[in-house]
Amino acid sequence: MNISSKDKNVEKFLKDVMEIDDGKFNILEELRRIVFMNNKTIQERMMYGGIMFSNEKDLGGVFVYKKHVSFEFSEGYRLDDPENLLHGTGKKRRHLKLYALTDISDNRVDFFVKQALLLT
Repeated sequence: MNISSKDKNVEKFLKDVMEIDDGKFNILEELRRIVFMNNKTIQERMMYGGIMFSNEKDLGGVFVYKKHVSFEFSEGYRLDDPENLLHGTGKKRRHLKLYALTDISDNRVDFFVKQALLLT
């Protein structure tokens, strides 16, 4: 399911990823679908080499790395994480590493997105 973006830079980024790595593109599309399913007014833009999602404040973003896609939550330290799925020890950000589509449900992305949206 391809979700078009209002941002031409996001569209270009998605097209570039699709041409290079179909698996990572599918992960990105599913992550975007989850975000937009939970909040239809969320904005996306290119920042730091990935797609940032925001309302009044930044929710976080998705970033493509050599071996995985990362969903980084701007206020990740504030998210309830009973299964210790979030990675990172920085002051605020926490992230999930996603290597395959199944990792999205295994790492409960929807659970974290819903929480993060309450903080934006």
